[in-house]
Amino acid sequence: MFEDEIELEKKTSSAGPLLMITALILVVGGGLVWFFVQSRKQMTPAEAESVIATILKAQGPAVVQFHAGLVNASVNDKPYDPHYTLLEKSGVIKTAKAVGGAKNVTLTADGEKQVSAFPEFKTTKEQDGTTLYVVPLAQRKLISVGSVKMNGPNQAIVQYTWKWEPNTLGQSFDASGPLVKSFNTWDRSTLIQKYGADFYNAAPASVTVKLVNTSKGWQLAQE
Repeated sequence: MFEDEIELEKKTSSAGPLLMITALILVVGGGLVWFFVQSRKQMTPAEAESVIATILKAQGPAVVQFHAGLVNASVNDKPYDPHYTLLEKSGVIKTAKAVGGAKNVTLTADGEKQVSAFPEFKTTKEQDGTTLYVVPLAQRKLISVGSVKMNGPNQAIVQYTWKWEPNTLGQSFDASGPLVKSFNTWDRSTLIQKYGADFYNAAPASVTVKLVNTSKGWQLAQE
């Protein structure tokens, strides 16, 4: 009887480490299988298109800002800068010089009808009595996704092509168009750098970005 108990104790003591080793092998093996499966996952072109389209939309449209009313020069706006001249050439506003270097700015009937029809058009009443207009000029449009390369289970390198899609006012702000080209070199540069003018009718541009898969889904990697 005593010998049987000793033998049982030996078997139990030897089985403990064996069970621990077996459990460890299963955990490590399961982890390797999971990593292998994850590493084999691919972001599909359809997924990439959806993610990139969302990113482009989140960047918002190109816009031009200006004030209507009695506009005095300030840090926020300069009524004698070229965007007012371009807006007047486009038929959106009428301007007239006022006392003290100010400028009276009014929207034309056609201009008000045109800009108020654009998506994301905004107005804000300012404390000085003027009205701030924020008018969209062009949206970024995804043309195609060229390639999707996985860089680990949660990173993807995506190459895509996009172009501007300007509205009617955006066409007036096209840097290669006749209205913008009618300005001198300095004013053209100012329009591009500060007031929304761009090469809206240029050929599509190719871009490569790194995406990371987070708890919120695929997003641009923070470099």
